[in-house]
Amino acid sequence: MLIGYARVSTSEQDLALQQDALAGAGCEKVFVEKAAGAQRDRPELMKALDYLREGDVLVVWKLDRLARSLRQLIETVDDLEARKIAFKSLTDNIDTVSPSGKFFFHVIGALAEFEKSLITQRTKAGLDAARKRGRVGGRPRSLKEEDLDVAKALLADGKLTIAQIASRLGISPATLYRYLPAARSLG
Repeated sequence: MLIGYARVSTSEQDLALQQDALAGAGCEKVFVEKAAGAQRDRPELMKALDYLREGDVLVVWKLDRLARSLRQLIETVDDLEARKIAFKSLTDNIDTVSPSGKFFFHVIGALAEFEKSLITQRTKAGLDAARKRGRVGGRPRSLKEEDLDVAKALLADGKLTIAQIASRLGISPATLYRYLPAARSLG
């Protein structure tokens, strides 16, 4: 069974083009969504993925309708493949039903993995170069050493709760627990 998924990013955009293409491709059921690609919560996509059964084909008009990133696209298609569900993108001419379609999709996946490795390598090299110049990366500490001493003293005093101590220091209880894990047993 061919199952379609159509998505537009804004309510002003029209789904008709995608719906017509999916119907023309023979989709028996189409899940439709108006949600930005960057939006994590896409209930209609989740419904479509849950609806699919072994032997089905998930069809989209274009790759970017399915996933926010190449990585997410590959993970989604890998999940489909593990469930013995094929994937087809109409405008990108990708169809994992055929061996050549699977091959083409995996070439894209290999290129994405290569790109990820290059980015990781460049990031590490940049951080190493910055360290050699005396720069330390990362976020600044939320709690200065003197504030940490105050927190320890207030905890030892036992008159204030974790939430009260954190509030006095202008941090969240979670931040306080991160600096003083033993405080969890007191909280």
